[in-house]
Formats: sequence, C-alpha cells, structure tokens
Amino acid sequence: MLDEILEMILEDALERMDKTIADFRGKLQGIRAGRATPMMLQDVKVNAYGKMMPLNHLASVTAPQPDLIIVQPWDRATFRSVERAIMSSDLGLNPSNDGALIRVPVPPLTEERRRALVRSARRLGEEAKIAIRNIRRHAKDDVKATQEEEKLSEDMRYLAEGRLQDETNSFVRKIDDILRVKEHAIMEI
Repeated sequence: MLDEILEMILEDALERMDKTIADFRGKLQGIRAGRATPMMLQDVKVNAYGKMMPLNHLASVTAPQPDLIIVQPWDRATFRSVERAIMSSDLGLNPSNDGALIRVPVPPLTEERRRALVRSARRLGEEAKIAIRNIRRHAKDDVKATQEEEKLSEDMRYLAEGRLQDETNSFVRKIDDILRVKEHAIMEI
C-alpha cells in the first residue's frame, strides 16, 4: 500500500498523461486521411486586426463534400488575410475566393504526400512520447523528494516508481496503437 502523498503524485501524473494522449489525438485529427475535414485547418493562424489569430476565431469552417472545405469569414475585411493564411500553410491547399466565401478544394493524396503525412504523424507521436516521459521524470523526482521529506521507506518509493513506469509503458503503447491506426488510414487508398 502506497502512502497517500505518493498516490496523489501518481494520480496527477496519470491525469497529465491522459491529457497528453487527448492532445495527441486532437493533433492527429488535423492530419488528412482521405477526406476533407474542418480539423485540417485547425492550426492555421491568420494575421488579422494586428495580431495572429486562429482561423476558427474569424470564420466558420465546414466540409460539405469529401473533397471541399468551405471557409466563411465573418468580417469581409479578413477575406484576403484568411485566404493568404490558408495558402501559406504547409497543407498544400489552394483556396479560391468568390467574394462571399472561400472554397478550398482538397485534391486526392498522392503517394508522396501520403508518406509525408505519415512522417508528420510519426513526429507528433514522438513528441507525445517525449511529453509522457517528461511527466514520468517529474513525477519520479516528486516521489523521491517526498520519500526523503516524509522519511518513507525506499521500498515504498520503488513501488511507486514501478507503478509509474508501468503506466508510462501503457501510455506509450497507446500512442503507438493510435499512430498505427492513423498511418493505416492515411496510406489507405
């Protein structure tokens, strides 16, 4: 049985790891896998009103067709800025502005582009794993400091560190599983 303080440290670490997984899933949704989604434009920043703003703060974004995204800016003054931001993003999209809304045709993925998207997904996966390991490292430092401050036994510290490592391994496997599914979806024709 672990000390109450050590339990709290482990719970906090697990909660932060869960948030890392949720963030990783959210970032993966922005990577295109076959059909157009509004999430593809979630990271696009627009220079409007003198500062950089997320696209979804300036316009509504919808995907009425599998190969088309419609962006409708709420303020006509931001049309050119929104269009430029979409063009300059690394998504390889070429928007067209008809004065009322911006149409963003999403071309079918080439083999080369699919491989680039898989590399991008793997990079995001590695960043998520690094975040998980950093959480583990901080929690391990907290466990060691608590053991010394509270004069707990080394066995209790090793038990807590063992559970922390088991949970870390579990979260890393989750990231690998999520990544494997996404890679399959990207490479699927």
